[in-house]
Amino acid sequence: MRSYIIKRLLLIPLTLLGILTLNFFIIQFAPGGPIEHTLAKYQGMNVDSKGQFAGTAGMNMANAGSSKYQGARGVPEELIKELERQFGFDKPLYVRYFKMLADYARFDFGKSFYQDKTVGQLIVERMPVSISLGLWSTLIIYLISIPLGIKKAVRDGSRFDVWTSFAVILGSAIPVFLLAVFLIVFFAGGIYLHWFPLHGLTSDNWESLNWYQKIGNYFWHITLPVFTMVAGGFASLTMLTKNSFLDEINKPYVLTARAKGLSENRVLYGHVFRNAMLIVIAGFPSMLIKMLFTGSLLIEVIFSLNGLGLLGYEAIMTRDYPVIFGTMYIFALLGLVLKLLSDITYSLIDPRINFEAR
Repeated sequence: MRSYIIKRLLLIPLTLLGILTLNFFIIQFAPGGPIEHTLAKYQGMNVDSKGQFAGTAGMNMANAGSSKYQGARGVPEELIKELERQFGFDKPLYVRYFKMLADYARFDFGKSFYQDKTVGQLIVERMPVSISLGLWSTLIIYLISIPLGIKKAVRDGSRFDVWTSFAVILGSAIPVFLLAVFLIVFFAGGIYLHWFPLHGLTSDNWESLNWYQKIGNYFWHITLPVFTMVAGGFASLTMLTKNSFLDEINKPYVLTARAKGLSENRVLYGHVFRNAMLIVIAGFPSMLIKMLFTGSLLIEVIFSLNGLGLLGYEAIMTRDYPVIFGTMYIFALLGLVLKLLSDITYSLIDPRINFEAR
């Protein structure tokens, strides 16, 4: 197993290199950019999500002139040169590419174009929010899905199984963003009730609260976002747990244990549980990856939580390239490390799995 871990660790830098290279050259051909964004503000125009200028005047300005930048018509050449120097576009493409690789190898992500902070500072500030959402959501999903899946397997075909299957299907069918909007409208002061705050992870008076008030305030703010993520993520794990138990219950060793006169609880939790939970427990790192990266992004945007997902979204909208590449780099690195931990967990829980031999 040691040589397998070493190989995977050596593959991480190569994988990151491929991700950075691919995205760096793709972004060079993407419409819009920080210079166009700044020129649009200089001209008093707006840009849409694709980096195109909005409005008739914007279209005329964007299509006029021979400059390589949209909206450069009538803008002093000195200003464009200064913007290129400010954003680092005065250097050739290959120079910027190799400088980025050298900086990222030292975890130097540069400075945000529009915020007076380094990308590292922004990531450190936003990371606790994303980790908080991911950890709580994953923990609650496991606490709900494993007992529910076991109960469904034991009572397979009963009314309980049918009604809980309906709830599971409903939870997986409702889009996360639709559920989030529904909760905001009904419980966060949208139209009806004002039981929960609309945005943020803490209140404005956080510093003046004592320790137990801070705990309550934190859970008050995180209830709706976590509930939304749990509702959209517990279905697959519940069915996985149920199917794993059903597969184990029908095996010969279970019949033998029952024939020896062991109680049903002893059979289920002393024999079946240990084997059925292998794939469920080993998949914990993968579930955490899903909650951290794919699950929290939309939730952070909808509930205005200052996490990495919202940071990346804002960077894309404003074409803040250092922040875009910095958050992408951190996401990719954490994903690769957690995936390796997932494989190691599989091997530790089930010795029959040997990745090194494969």
